Amino acid sequence: MSVPQSRILALVKLQTTLFSQTFNPLRLRTGNKILRQRLRGPSVAAYYPRRVATVKDLQKAYRHFDEDMETWDEEEEDRIEHVALVKQRGKGAPKKKRTRDESKKNKGKKKPAVSAAAAAAETKL
Repeated sequence: MSVPQSRILALVKLQTTLFSQTFNPLRLRTGNKILRQRLRGPSVAAYYPRRVATVKDLQKAYRHFDEDMETWDEEEEDRIEHVALVKQRGKGAPKKKRTRDESKKNKGKKKPAVSAAAAAAETKL
Protein backbone atom coordinates (compact mmCIF):
# COMPACT_ATOMS: atom_id res chain seq x y z
CA MET A 1 0.00 0.00 0.00
CA SER A 2 2.06 2.92 -1.26
CA VAL A 3 1.07 6.57 -1.14
CA PRO A 4 1.16 8.53 -4.42
CA GLN A 5 4.06 10.98 -4.85
CA SER A 6 1.71 13.94 -5.41
CA ARG A 7 0.06 13.32 -2.05
CA ILE A 8 3.43 13.30 -0.26
CA LEU A 9 4.44 16.54 -2.04
CA ALA A 10 1.18 18.20 -1.00
CA LEU A 11 1.80 17.14 2.61
CA VAL A 12 5.38 18.48 2.52
CA LYS A 13 4.19 21.77 1.01
CA LEU A 14 1.61 22.18 3.77
CA GLN A 15 4.23 21.30 6.37
CA THR A 16 6.66 23.93 5.06
CA THR A 17 4.02 26.64 5.16
CA LEU A 18 3.08 25.74 8.75
CA PHE A 19 6.68 25.79 10.02
CA SER A 20 7.84 28.81 7.95
CA GLN A 21 10.27 26.84 5.84
CA THR A 22 10.92 26.97 2.11
CA PHE A 23 9.40 24.37 -0.16
CA ASN A 24 12.17 22.73 -2.17
CA PRO A 25 10.93 19.40 -3.59
CA LEU A 26 13.97 18.92 -5.87
CA ARG A 27 16.36 19.51 -2.94
CA LEU A 28 18.37 22.09 -4.83
CA ARG A 29 21.09 24.07 -3.06
CA THR A 30 19.49 27.47 -2.47
CA GLY A 31 21.69 29.00 0.24
CA ASN A 32 18.65 29.34 2.46
CA LYS A 33 20.61 28.10 5.49
CA ILE A 34 22.97 31.07 5.19
CA LEU A 35 20.18 33.57 4.50
CA ARG A 36 18.28 32.53 7.63
CA GLN A 37 21.23 33.23 9.91
CA ARG A 38 21.39 36.38 11.98
CA LEU A 39 23.27 39.26 10.35
CA ARG A 40 26.84 39.70 11.55
CA GLY A 41 27.32 43.36 10.61
CA PRO A 42 25.93 44.99 13.77
CA SER A 43 27.90 42.72 16.12
CA VAL A 44 31.14 43.30 14.18
CA ALA A 45 30.57 47.06 14.21
CA ALA A 46 29.88 46.99 17.96
CA TYR A 47 33.16 45.13 18.57
CA TYR A 48 35.35 48.05 17.51
CA PRO A 49 35.39 51.21 19.64
CA ARG A 50 33.79 54.36 18.31
CA ARG A 51 36.09 56.74 16.46
CA VAL A 52 37.36 59.61 18.59
CA ALA A 53 37.76 63.08 17.09
CA THR A 54 41.30 63.78 15.87
CA VAL A 55 43.16 67.04 15.40
CA LYS A 56 42.49 66.83 11.67
CA ASP A 57 38.72 66.55 12.32
CA LEU A 58 38.81 69.62 14.56
CA GLN A 59 40.79 71.58 11.96
CA LYS A 60 38.25 70.70 9.32
CA ALA A 61 35.30 71.55 11.57
CA TYR A 62 36.54 74.97 12.67
CA ARG A 63 38.32 76.07 9.50
CA HIS A 64 35.45 78.33 8.40
CA PHE A 65 35.56 80.35 11.66
CA ASP A 66 39.13 81.58 11.40
CA GLU A 67 41.34 81.01 8.37
CA ASP A 68 44.48 82.24 10.18
CA MET A 69 44.08 79.88 13.14
CA GLU A 70 47.14 77.67 13.55
CA THR A 71 46.86 74.23 15.07
CA TRP A 72 49.57 71.78 16.02
CA ASP A 73 49.19 68.11 15.14
CA GLU A 74 52.13 66.43 16.83
CA GLU A 75 51.57 63.03 15.21
CA GLU A 76 51.48 64.57 11.73
CA GLU A 77 54.63 66.60 12.45
CA ASP A 78 56.41 63.45 13.64
CA ARG A 79 55.34 61.62 10.49
CA ILE A 80 56.58 64.40 8.21
CA GLU A 81 59.89 64.54 10.09
CA HIS A 82 60.29 60.76 9.79
CA VAL A 83 59.61 60.86 6.04
CA ALA A 84 62.21 63.63 5.61
CA LEU A 85 64.84 61.63 7.52
CA VAL A 86 64.13 58.50 5.50
CA LYS A 87 64.40 60.44 2.22
CA GLN A 88 67.65 61.99 3.39
CA ARG A 89 69.14 58.50 3.86
CA GLY A 90 67.90 57.51 0.39
CA LYS A 91 65.34 55.03 1.67
CA GLY A 92 62.21 56.98 0.73
CA ALA A 93 59.59 56.23 -1.87
CA PRO A 94 60.69 56.73 -5.48
CA LYS A 95 59.52 59.78 -7.40
CA LYS A 96 56.49 59.40 -9.61
CA LYS A 97 57.04 59.37 -13.33
CA ARG A 98 55.42 62.45 -14.86
CA THR A 99 55.55 61.64 -18.57
CA ARG A 100 54.72 58.57 -20.55
CA ASP A 101 58.29 58.20 -21.80
CA GLU A 102 59.71 58.20 -18.27
CA SER A 103 57.36 55.44 -17.18
CA LYS A 104 58.23 53.30 -20.22
CA LYS A 105 61.97 53.77 -19.73
CA ASN A 106 62.51 50.78 -17.44
CA LYS A 107 59.80 48.55 -18.89
CA GLY A 108 60.50 45.97 -21.55
CA LYS A 109 62.18 42.63 -21.91
CA LYS A 110 64.53 41.60 -19.17
CA LYS A 111 68.00 40.60 -20.24
CA PRO A 112 68.53 36.85 -20.02
CA ALA A 113 70.70 35.67 -17.17
CA VAL A 114 74.17 34.56 -18.20
CA SER A 115 75.01 31.03 -17.12
CA ALA A 116 78.14 30.39 -15.07
CA ALA A 117 79.74 28.38 -17.89
CA ALA A 118 79.18 31.18 -20.43
CA ALA A 119 80.55 33.77 -18.01
CA ALA A 120 83.69 31.66 -17.41
CA ALA A 121 84.21 31.25 -21.16
CA GLU A 122 84.02 35.01 -21.68
CA THR A 123 86.60 35.69 -18.97
CA LYS A 124 89.11 33.25 -20.52
CA LEU A 125 88.98 35.04 -23.87
